[in-house]
Amino acid sequence: MAAPQQAQSEIRYLNPLSVDVKKKKYCRFKKLGIKYVDYKDPEFLKKFLNEQGKILPRRLTGTSQKFQKKVAQAVKRARHLALLPFVTDNMTR
Repeated sequence: MAAPQQAQSEIRYLNPLSVDVKKKKYCRFKKLGIKYVDYKDPEFLKKFLNEQGKILPRRLTGTSQKFQKKVAQAVKRARHLALLPFVTDNMTR
């Protein structure tokens, strides 16, 4: 009797515990009413970069096209002024 209960518990762990529900993507700039992307704020711009320092695409961040262009320009300006690295091995967010 102990063996079937143990088998059932193993099967329970093979199935996913919760089904991931995809959240609706939204442009955080439109939602928060941000009109200007400041290139002098590297902590905010790091949210749009991956671990290697590359700019994340719109399909991952949910940013609108208008603000994605502004984010890209701000990141490039911050890199030029050495506020953000061009390339890194492991960047923390």
